[in-house]
Amino acid sequence: MTITQSDRSTGDTLGFVVSGDVTKADYDVLTPAVEAAVEEHGTVKLMLDLSDFRWERVGAWGADLRFGHEFHEKVARVAIVGRAKWEEHLVHLAAPFYAQEAAYFDDQNAAWAWLRS
Repeated sequence: MTITQSDRSTGDTLGFVVSGDVTKADYDVLTPAVEAAVEEHGTVKLMLDLSDFRWERVGAWGADLRFGHEFHEKVARVAIVGRAKWEEHLVHLAAPFYAQEAAYFDDQNAAWAWLRS
């Protein structure tokens, strides 16, 4: 799997580490966890650590778009953690489609602090 849930996830605040090439099957980890948190809390806050992310395979694009369509209004905040300038730019592109508010961090601890503030 290239998407794994962080053990720091609690309640309405979920974290995921995304590494390598994301496939359609990886959304089988992400989607049910977010769905369950939304069902219980109404909205969620997400941390996506893209530090070791390479790319999303074409077969995963449909699952990605469905995820954004289904959860956009239910994701209060998304924190993107990364190491590259393009990941920082991704925050501005992702916010309108995936979350009500988004921010970039180069440190996972800072991302968790922002999500929980």
